[in-house]
Amino acid sequence: MDITLSAGKASGTTHIPSSKSQTIRALLIAAMAEGTSIIRNPLYSADTRACMKLCEQFGAHLEYHDDRIILTSGTPSEGPLFIDCGNSGTTLYLGVGLAARAGTPTTFTGDSQLRSRPVGALLSSLADLGASITDPSGNSGIPDTPPFTITGPLKGGTTSIISTTSQYLSGLLIACTASEGDVVIEVPLLYEKPYVGITLDWLDRQNISYTASRSLDLFKVPGGQRFSPFDHYISGDFSSASFFFCAAAVSGTSITVTGLDRNDPQGDKHILDILSAMGCAVSWNTCAVTVTGPASGRLRAGSFDLNTMPDALPVLAVAACFADGTVTLGNVPQARIKETDRIAVMYENLSAIGACIEEKEDGLTITGSSSLRGGIVSGHDDHRIIMAMAIASLRCSQPLTIQGIDAVSVTFPSFFTTFHALYTTEEVHYEDI
Repeated sequence: MDITLSAGKASGTTHIPSSKSQTIRALLIAAMAEGTSIIRNPLYSADTRACMKLCEQFGAHLEYHDDRIILTSGTPSEGPLFIDCGNSGTTLYLGVGLAARAGTPTTFTGDSQLRSRPVGALLSSLADLGASITDPSGNSGIPDTPPFTITGPLKGGTTSIISTTSQYLSGLLIACTASEGDVVIEVPLLYEKPYVGITLDWLDRQNISYTASRSLDLFKVPGGQRFSPFDHYISGDFSSASFFFCAAAVSGTSITVTGLDRNDPQGDKHILDILSAMGCAVSWNTCAVTVTGPASGRLRAGSFDLNTMPDALPVLAVAACFADGTVTLGNVPQARIKETDRIAVMYENLSAIGACIEEKEDGLTITGSSSLRGGIVSGHDDHRIIMAMAIASLRCSQPLTIQGIDAVSVTFPSFFTTFHALYTTEEVHYEDI
């Protein structure tokens, strides 16, 4: 499905959906705990439903309610399992941790995008620790991309992992808690550290014993540990909220987003620091945050390191188009191995509608102007690209058509309903660039 949007402004108050990262971790840990857990305020989306299905295949019983999921763990049926993760990289990388704890051969696959995403580093580390990894097509060696088959349990030992996505390390940490022996993990390279912080927060809440170096380059995890049932509330998703923060920034208006927890370890909350540096006013009130963009409509320029928050790249690239000067968004090479190559795709889309933009190996450089042209762009089957381009439409001199918007269901099925509720034309006109 396509959508055509015209210039306007966005303002008002909205409630943001729950965190995908937190919901998926809660589901997997509940499935590994012995007993019944309650996950309150979960996110229901394509990605989280893929994880729910995985948990059911591993023997869990899930009761679905509007405001909670009641999950009782179980054991998988005898025989090989076949897990289709759809488009959910988080389900793939963290779900492998669940499979590595079991003795049931489990084959993982997904849609065409997921089957192109690298997983070899994680599988090699799991093999170091005793898991059996095979290629279902019969090729020798460890596959670099899905599909692959993994059989546990883990024995323990030492491994080293280049964690170009934090999800490699998170999956490994979840898996090795149940290893028969102790595990030492060396991490020479780690991107997206705050997402590992979310995993460690869950381990702490579960009273899992581990030691970690201050720089997170070395972990020691005693084997033979178990997860316990829990009752936990999932707070709002800062990654989803970032689109409305940036809508306020480019509109020169105020948007209040409710349902957020300032103390949640989600790394994308630091987009508020970047927007503040770009001239926005940011204020908190309990579980709500208000962002007010500059009345002039021009944001401050600057250089920003996005290594800890790669999901913010698409929408910050849009905001940068309206800066008073040149903005550099850098140190985020892992953005190339998400649902799409987000660096290349945002360069393509924003160039097509008149942005002054340069593609770098690890990011983008953008020189701002007063408006963009409008036209036709592709959503590239990537929810964050689609939502970012919707924000760009607010300051296009002509209508902007986004082709293929169905992928918003991955994390934010109600995005366009929420966006339109905040949107108004208000006699807004932008000159052609």
